[in-house]
Amino acid sequence: MPELPEVETTRRGLEPHLKGQRIATVIVRNPSLRFPVMPELAQILPGLAIRGVSRRGKYLLLDCGQGWLILHLGMSGSLRILPAATSVEKHDHFDLVLENGFCMRLRDPRRFGAVIWTQTDPMRHPLLAKLGVEPLTDDFDGAWLYRITRGRKTNIKQTLMDGHLLVGVGNIYANEALFRAAINPKLSASRLGRERCIRLARTVREVLEQAIAAGGSSLRDFVDSSGKPGYFQQQYFVYGRAGEPCQMCANPIRQLRQGQRSTFYCSCCQKH
Repeated sequence: MPELPEVETTRRGLEPHLKGQRIATVIVRNPSLRFPVMPELAQILPGLAIRGVSRRGKYLLLDCGQGWLILHLGMSGSLRILPAATSVEKHDHFDLVLENGFCMRLRDPRRFGAVIWTQTDPMRHPLLAKLGVEPLTDDFDGAWLYRITRGRKTNIKQTLMDGHLLVGVGNIYANEALFRAAINPKLSASRLGRERCIRLARTVREVLEQAIAAGGSSLRDFVDSSGKPGYFQQQYFVYGRAGEPCQMCANPIRQLRQGQRSTFYCSCCQKH
């Protein structure tokens, strides 16, 4: 599933093409996504100008003046900017056609994505209202991490992935951040002291920023708004490398299951 770096990469690619553009029409080829796409969008959106593209967690927000489109890539989706006349492929379910002759096209093979319209504050929408702190803002630092981990018995990896606490740090980047911070993913979150919380918060931010700079990770379906894959997977230290030698100490990378997700770590570099 696309995580924060992939969604932010998409946002940065979309905004220059969408901001200030007026919507000509909407084409819904298959409304059966994670939530049914409103058929009324074909009447609501034409003529509206897009004021900006923002992100909250793994959701993209298109400010259309009279309301907001909330978009989610699901497990396999991508949003691309294409000439509106581009041939349609099997999994191209939704087009937002602009008056300049281009369109934003949602491709979603598994159909777990979302296209939702709201005329109220999107931050109060049920999908966004309970989301946690953004890790690339000043609200996220070592002091915050230390405070929220006190008394928390959950392991630190699952704590990082708890979207009600911290948004967008999915499985890939939690694995990588913990390795680079030399913290065992099995460690109870409450056992982290102040110094390690400071180090981990800094490392989480660094990993996410490096991933965004690399265009995110493309393990299966992800491509950016221009159709290009991400390259951060070339910088993985542990994720997906079970049995391979650690790049720091040469001991084999181990794999285990935590919260139904695969965890990869080095038992030598991440002893504590």
